[in-house]
Amino acid sequence: MRALILGNVWPEPVSSAAGTRIMQLLKMLQNVGFEVHFACAAGKTPLSEDLESQNVSTKEIKLNDASFDTYLSELNPDLVLFDKFVIEEQYGWRVQEQCPQALRILETIDLHGLRKGREAALKDGKAFSQAYLHNDFAKREIASIYRCDLTLVISEFEMQLLEDFFRVPAGQLLYLPFMVDAIQDEEIRNWKSFKDRKHFVTIGNFRHEPNWLSVRYLKTEIWPLIRRQLPEAEMRVYGSYPAEKHTQLHNPKEHFYVMGRAESAHKVIEDAGVLLAPLLSGAGLKGKLLDAMQCGTPAVTTQVGAEGMHGNLAFNGSISDTPETFAKAAVNLYTYPESWQEAQINGVKIINSRFQAEFWQPVFAERLNHLKENLADHRLHNFTGAMLWHQSLQASKFMSRWIELKNG
Repeated sequence: MRALILGNVWPEPVSSAAGTRIMQLLKMLQNVGFEVHFACAAGKTPLSEDLESQNVSTKEIKLNDASFDTYLSELNPDLVLFDKFVIEEQYGWRVQEQCPQALRILETIDLHGLRKGREAALKDGKAFSQAYLHNDFAKREIASIYRCDLTLVISEFEMQLLEDFFRVPAGQLLYLPFMVDAIQDEEIRNWKSFKDRKHFVTIGNFRHEPNWLSVRYLKTEIWPLIRRQLPEAEMRVYGSYPAEKHTQLHNPKEHFYVMGRAESAHKVIEDAGVLLAPLLSGAGLKGKLLDAMQCGTPAVTTQVGAEGMHGNLAFNGSISDTPETFAKAAVNLYTYPESWQEAQINGVKIINSRFQAEFWQPVFAERLNHLKENLADHRLHNFTGAMLWHQSLQASKFMSRWIELKNG
């Protein structure tokens, strides 16, 4: 069996949770028996993963170009996974024409409509409400979900939102969170102790708007409150692709350091006492919080940050939504070893009960097998998807054809 992943960008697991997620899906497809191919129209960067070394065939493709049709027809994949809905909009109709029997799967990584809605509410200075979900991104995203045979949803909160608010049938969705190895006792024994760790850390790709808003909020509203109580502590900010507006926050006099990209996210997190993630917007699961749990580093975040991470279990730290309570929680974890160790144990429980790859791989494989065996019936019951194929994708198709002729 062949699987084709159509990427928005080439995966960069060293710089983003999205890159890590794609690598997890790629490995899972290999583990359930697929020969995996990855194609992308974006340019590679020095941080792009070497997929060929991991037995993945790669292809650089062009936008709005019939050469992709030839590539697709010759490859004839059994499954095509679109990395984000904008990729499904661009290539979905070509996949349908060239290999109509291929399973079409959408990877959301996070609900873009939810993220954009939260950013709009933040910009308006208002509390987020369902009214903000009526945005163009959400409409395009939900249409893409209906056009696909299956959509992978990383967060339980977003599963509920899709089913309850957007009324997407459960049969179109699969909850598939981060998938990592369980934390073993030997790993825990090798973690640095409370007394051997110093300072605070945060990490995140600066190109991702929620990360930038979080760092700015941390610098202006939260860090001054922490410094009053912990004048010797340092705040270290790591992230790929920092621009001038990001590096301008660097201020050694205030012990606030913008460090740029970390060679190893786990190394800088496991050296720190506490990870801070005061996210004001965003969606999906937060890779930095997962990394913190894997490193035995307690964290302080917001309701948005913790969303979908811990379920009914105690969080690996504190959840606070005001600068005052956030700073107080950070100081408490940094100062008191009992609170710190309890938070660390909570993180182990969360990883081992919610995100184990060996649990989720059979779930994924079972759904794929069921779809493969019942594809005609599955599509027959998705009238909304058929309607959208008839209507909206015709516009995308003819626009792409027009661009192709114009470029020719």
